[in-house]
Amino acid sequence: MIVLTSQTSNIILMKPRIFHLLSIVMMLACFSSVHAQKDHFTHQDTLRGSNTPQRAWWDVVYYDLHVSFLIDQKQIMGYNAITYRVTGHPQDMQMDLMEPLEIDSVLQNGRHLDFTRDGNAYFIKIQSAQPLHSIQTIRIYYHGQPHEATNPPWQGGVTWTKDKLGNPWVVTSCQGLGASSWWPCKDYLADEPDSQQIAITVPDTLIDVSNGRLQKIIRHPNHTRTYVWFVDDPINNYDVAVNIGKYAHWQDVYNGLKGKLTLDYWVMPYNLKQSHAQFKQVKSMLKCFEYWFGPYPWYRDGYKLVETPYLGMEHQSCVAYGNDYENGYKGRDLSGTGWGLKWDFIIVHESAHEWFGNNITDQDIADMWIHESFANYAEALYVECQYGKQAGEDYVIGCRRLIRNDRPIIGHYGVNDEGSEDMYYKGGNMLNMIRHIIGNDSLWRAILRGLNQTFWHQTVTSRQIEQYIIQKSKSDLQPVFDQYLRTTQIPELEYVSRNDTLWYRWTNVIPDFHMLVRFFAGNHPLVLHATTNWQQITLPVSGVDVLKIDRNFYVNSRKLTQM
Repeated sequence: MIVLTSQTSNIILMKPRIFHLLSIVMMLACFSSVHAQKDHFTHQDTLRGSNTPQRAWWDVVYYDLHVSFLIDQKQIMGYNAITYRVTGHPQDMQMDLMEPLEIDSVLQNGRHLDFTRDGNAYFIKIQSAQPLHSIQTIRIYYHGQPHEATNPPWQGGVTWTKDKLGNPWVVTSCQGLGASSWWPCKDYLADEPDSQQIAITVPDTLIDVSNGRLQKIIRHPNHTRTYVWFVDDPINNYDVAVNIGKYAHWQDVYNGLKGKLTLDYWVMPYNLKQSHAQFKQVKSMLKCFEYWFGPYPWYRDGYKLVETPYLGMEHQSCVAYGNDYENGYKGRDLSGTGWGLKWDFIIVHESAHEWFGNNITDQDIADMWIHESFANYAEALYVECQYGKQAGEDYVIGCRRLIRNDRPIIGHYGVNDEGSEDMYYKGGNMLNMIRHIIGNDSLWRAILRGLNQTFWHQTVTSRQIEQYIIQKSKSDLQPVFDQYLRTTQIPELEYVSRNDTLWYRWTNVIPDFHMLVRFFAGNHPLVLHATTNWQQITLPVSGVDVLKIDRNFYVNSRKLTQM
């Protein structure tokens, strides 16, 4: 997903343009409540964010989702047939569906099952035998008016709007909020189906574009059509997307690491010409990311960009695009360096999530840095691929101006709580710094590709990602992860310089913190293995008054007159 921070405005407002000031203030008014820190967690937060006993005993295998969109009434109705594997001792089954939507009935093996509601969770009384390891199916019928998006994609749900020609345009976006805002499911990130069918019924004057590949179109006598899409890979719930509109469609092919990858573009007809020009960037993006991260993860399902009335979202194999066919982030460079205006932010950032976010998915939204830190860093890698390593460094370092250090990047576990939006820019800078701590670009590339191979189509924890990087780099990076992900403190290198002797130590750090840092003494590049204890080295030159720390290290420094 994408984010705009108040720090963005702090930089941009320095420009003497009143209209620019007003536009940013208005945007901040919209976004200010999106990432507000939550101090108190409720029973509903626990039901939503944890692996409750009523979730833990069954594992989703397949979703067969059928939904009719009644556009004039802003209502939906349909059913979800859920095939699952019994993995533990059966008890009540938790099914998630947000108010004001309602479950009408639940069937299994021809029986109607009883259920009770607890806020946004339903608890279904299972009657049939559920042998361990057996495969079972339950069908949930439901209807109602789904949660309407007020500021998509940040405050998501269903968006009911019209295109420039007055035609209905209805789309979904529900990261964070949850897929259960519009369809019944096990709304828990750690459990993905192995595959999924998405059948969406709409008026026959419109088209639905969803994830995966279009299998068939069923025409009905009541002037509606059902578009049946099939996702042939695991998919996280919030990625399942509906895009209903009067779309125009064109295709292309990319010759990638695993052969021919189909590229499908669904846009408003009046933007068809612009899309042909702007979407040329897709191939350079895919070439760059396949180099750094390995094969695109969804060759069987293809790659799609789908125009939406909101900015963008990483819907798997069906990336939402709303960047107005211009470079930058709605025409602006988030890094302030100029490099961000040379490419389309949404194409690059949201597509990076196909590797980090969709291929590798966090099990708990508290670890959302796995999605956003890598996607932010991927932006810098794309700049590097196109314009060179120094340009990539310029970009990621330029993004530091957006860091707030308001709260830790990792949120609270088990309550559907994401951490600070610093997961974008601070997390990206952390990864760039780790690359320079390792000091071997070939090894760093092997680590990024290895992550996507080792955790291919899996859900993971932060600790798994941390340990993989530590083991493969053979570097003790745990203090780095703990410092940058779990605190708001930025390490400060205190030093005293006299003649050719330098004393140094880390402060503003966790206990026993240690981290390598590169710096320059005059023109001499040097490395310090600093800890929280005073150490000293002899410099190759005398009279070094101020240390020049390698800009790729996101740290502070302070010269002292004495220890």
